[in-house]
Amino acid sequence: MAVNSTPETPLPVGEVSRLIGGWIDRLGAVWVEGQITQLNRRPGAGVVFLTLRDPSYDISVSVTCFRQVYDDVADVVSEGARVVVLAKPEWYAPRGQLSLRATEIRPVGVGELLARLEQLKKALAAEGLFAAERKKPLPFLPQLIGLVCGRASAAERDVLENARHRWPAVRFEVRNVPVQGVHAVPQVVQAVKELDALDDVDVIVVARGGGSVEDLLPFSDEQLVRAVAACRTPVVSAIGHEPDTPLLDYVADLRASTPTDAAKKVVPDVGEEYERVRALRDRARRCVESFLQREERGLAHALARPSIEDPHRMIDERADHVASLADRARRTLGHLLDRADSELTHTHARVVALSPAATLQRGYAVLQKADGHVVRSPDEVTAEETLRARVAEGEFVVRVDA
Repeated sequence: MAVNSTPETPLPVGEVSRLIGGWIDRLGAVWVEGQITQLNRRPGAGVVFLTLRDPSYDISVSVTCFRQVYDDVADVVSEGARVVVLAKPEWYAPRGQLSLRATEIRPVGVGELLARLEQLKKALAAEGLFAAERKKPLPFLPQLIGLVCGRASAAERDVLENARHRWPAVRFEVRNVPVQGVHAVPQVVQAVKELDALDDVDVIVVARGGGSVEDLLPFSDEQLVRAVAACRTPVVSAIGHEPDTPLLDYVADLRASTPTDAAKKVVPDVGEEYERVRALRDRARRCVESFLQREERGLAHALARPSIEDPHRMIDERADHVASLADRARRTLGHLLDRADSELTHTHARVVALSPAATLQRGYAVLQKADGHVVRSPDEVTAEETLRARVAEGEFVVRVDA
């Protein structure tokens, strides 16, 4: 319930602590899962002090229990173990400290862990985080590779040495983080996000040299899976060859069986690429030579044809025929012109013979009245009428005698 207070009537610290304790005392017992990070068993003490940590969210809480409660599971529970405890929240007013009072502790078995991982795997797969269409292709030749691995680990050495052996010019941006334990998840997530934020990083490799199911649990954490799914940079999972595949393998853009395999898949081998280039160059040379030889044969065949070898031969063969046709055409045209000339001469003679001028040449005359009308009958003229007489050599005037 709310507590009334003002700047003039503030609550003392002790009262606030007491009220918090009262509110917490009303809470019932709850089952809590976590990983034991600290374990304090003082000789002769009746109380055991534990620290439970949530690796996904980097949160810890203190747990106390009677010695007998812990002794029941002391053979199978130690620091680093994942456990489930039945505990009631308690508030220690003098220090203002929250803790859990455990009445039962149960270790989390491998089978139970695998069952929970299977449920998480199905849930994430249903969201589409493992879908093939989400996978990003790796660059052919990355200039800068981001590497997340344990400090001075065999995985780091395998990736660096094999990658540089395959392509000596490759560069790495390494982030050394814990790869197991309670601090692994948040630091691996942070390292992945840092490398993804760098524009120069072309691909990110998360490597670890295998381990037990419990050791690989950080790489099946939901927070890490979602962080990798959100990366814009391709991510390669190289967690080692274990039968129980961590969820990181499913969400990563490429899964490598070992760190060495990751180096082989991320970086091309300079020797192999040189041989491939040489083979392609030889193949290209053979193709060009074959093309040139084929074209040379075609050109030689074309040059050997009579029309190309002696291009004037066809013209020479046709020259006599053309000359014969020209002579024939010339003779035919001459005959036609001679015939036309003869016909024209005869036609001209007939025209001349029938023309009025020829008649006048024979002594005839043509009488025309003043209006130019030709006189054809004596009845057409009158006495004393003046007429114009036209003869071969000219014309003159005549008068009609009464």
